[in-house]
Amino acid sequence: MRNCKTASLEELKIISRFESLRKILSSEEYADHLDKPLAYWALPTDRRLPLAFLSRSLRDLFASPLSELSSTPGIGQKKMTAFVELLARAADTDPAELPIDAANFPEEDAATLANGRQSEGNGFDPTSISEVVWSHWRSSVIEHSLGDEALGKFAPSLRHMTRVIWNKPLRAYTQYSLDEIRNLKTHGEKRVRAILGVFYSVHTLTAEMGAQDHLIVRIVPKTIDRVEQWIDMVLQQPGIPSEDEIFEQFISPLLGQVRTDATVQIANLAENRLGIGSPITSVRQAARTMGLTRARVYQLLNEINDIMAVRWPNGRHQVYELLDKFNSESATMENPPSLKQYCAAVELFYPGSRRGAAGPLEQAFPVVAESTLIAEAEAVA
Repeated sequence: MRNCKTASLEELKIISRFESLRKILSSEEYADHLDKPLAYWALPTDRRLPLAFLSRSLRDLFASPLSELSSTPGIGQKKMTAFVELLARAADTDPAELPIDAANFPEEDAATLANGRQSEGNGFDPTSISEVVWSHWRSSVIEHSLGDEALGKFAPSLRHMTRVIWNKPLRAYTQYSLDEIRNLKTHGEKRVRAILGVFYSVHTLTAEMGAQDHLIVRIVPKTIDRVEQWIDMVLQQPGIPSEDEIFEQFISPLLGQVRTDATVQIANLAENRLGIGSPITSVRQAARTMGLTRARVYQLLNEINDIMAVRWPNGRHQVYELLDKFNSESATMENPPSLKQYCAAVELFYPGSRRGAAGPLEQAFPVVAESTLIAEAEAVA
């Protein structure tokens, strides 16, 4: 008897909340909500979702009596409770904040909605992403004209992003709903998580910025911004910085970026090629030490260039402009500081051509190339 009364009370609560929410959502203020499917407010972590209702719009659901909805096959009291919770979530969505470009989307895959995901760092929680949230994120990208930027430029680490989308522009995904992205070919959980992470980062930075006709938003990795500011300062001043300053302000930050984005093997190779803690290592010596062929070492070196091309697309022009300045300044100095490590860094991060069996070093930096070739010849002997 007690259980019957409890169930009856729960049913009364559901009826009362449903009628109250229907009245709110049916008002003119919430007109834009009515054509959205119920799944628009569902989260990946939601449980006991009323799957039979998810593809139906709020307008369609409100056109049916509650008694008819509750008698739908597969819909019990717990799913009706979840149904009302989704309506409450819709009512809590401010109409003024509903993205105007948020299109309807196909029926949610029940497996996707039921599959919770682990939280990640920096406040990004994939489990909290609904179509409403995603619409806000992609709107931020569109409003601030960031659609042509590469996904890899904004990723916390390229190691966690599939290589084939490093250079894919953000606009490639602003046209899709979250459900459509999850159903794209080759877009598994890892790839979708990386994409969402980038959009989350961009939205977090730009959401409260607003728009000004005379200003534009520019987002770059923190490490790259530090190097760019140093290069701009050096280009405007006479003379050549000391070897220590070049290392601290140019080489060390870029090595840090490589450590963030590449494997330990590649990071160690980069340090050896720059002579960090030991003499500069030739490709032949690196191949012997690592137990790899020289061709494979060149492949790893090319990955470093690929990383820099994504993280710092304008870097090639800036580092070569600085190199030209250093060469001009050196020609007028009796005892110029050594540029060997700087030249090796430019060759490492932005080689003159794609590295192959011989490498581009001979073409771009004859002096450094000569010493490298001698070292390799000595290693062979």
